[in-house]
Amino acid sequence: MLRYLGKRLLSAIPVLIVVGVVAFLLSHMSGGDPARVIAGNDATDAQVEAIRQQMGLNQSVPEQLWSWFMNLLHGDLGYSYVLGEGVTPTILSHVFPTLSVAVLGELISLIVAIPLGVLASDKHGRAADRAVLAFATLTTSLPSFLAGLLLMIVFVLNMKLLPASGFVYPSDDIGGYFSHLILPALSVATLQIAIIIRMTRSSMIDSLGSDYIRTAEAKGLTRARQLWVHAFKNSSISILTIVGQSFGELIAGAIVVETVFNVPGIGQLVSNSILRRDYQMVQGILIFVALVFIVVNLITDVLYAVIDPRIRERSF
Repeated sequence: MLRYLGKRLLSAIPVLIVVGVVAFLLSHMSGGDPARVIAGNDATDAQVEAIRQQMGLNQSVPEQLWSWFMNLLHGDLGYSYVLGEGVTPTILSHVFPTLSVAVLGELISLIVAIPLGVLASDKHGRAADRAVLAFATLTTSLPSFLAGLLLMIVFVLNMKLLPASGFVYPSDDIGGYFSHLILPALSVATLQIAIIIRMTRSSMIDSLGSDYIRTAEAKGLTRARQLWVHAFKNSSISILTIVGQSFGELIAGAIVVETVFNVPGIGQLVSNSILRRDYQMVQGILIFVALVFIVVNLITDVLYAVIDPRIRERSF
């Protein structure tokens, strides 16, 4: 197991290098002078130049890139001269709201999509199957920010059941924490629901046509047992794959939805950092998001081996 995990972690190094180079170059190609932004319009050229030297902007781009990578190897994502604080603690202070929205959105997606996908596979070609596919098509065509606005109209303006925006930490008010999370989580869950429904339905249809299902039916097993114990277990690898791959998209959706619901997460941080031309913060956020993707994929690979012993034998 440890050997396998080590190989997976080593394979992530090239990904981080590529992401780091791309993030660095994109942030430096955005135009403008961050030193001038920090110093203000009334600053003299000498003051701006002093800030440029402090930030290392007087070096060539390759020299800046090398220095940034050397700091990254020591776990240092840099220092935000705009905010006057380290990049890492700033990102960590904004992570919890984003992960809260993404994780709750994932749970909602699984709770809604898996039963609907199993139902559609069991009623393949019938009215229930067509209704589920229509629902999946509707959620696919509904962007997360538009879903957020529609949910806000229904549950905030019309029904007045939930707060329109903001975020409350669970340590302050656990009830307020969940009430502020429901609408953003539902918004990011829309696309995920459609993806999981389609994958569950497709995988279950293949499983239900297998010989072991016909054998289970001949033995007199109930339909529920055929579906959930036998067919779903063999379809879980495909479902887990799509859940792991699309979790990054769900985080991206959470970042967009944060703007709609005024959630103080990574989305607001990266948006403000781009406007302030805070290169160090933008680079750090991109590296952090890449690390999240890598960790999610690693967890998914390990779960493969837990679910299917054949994968464990080949991998370990």
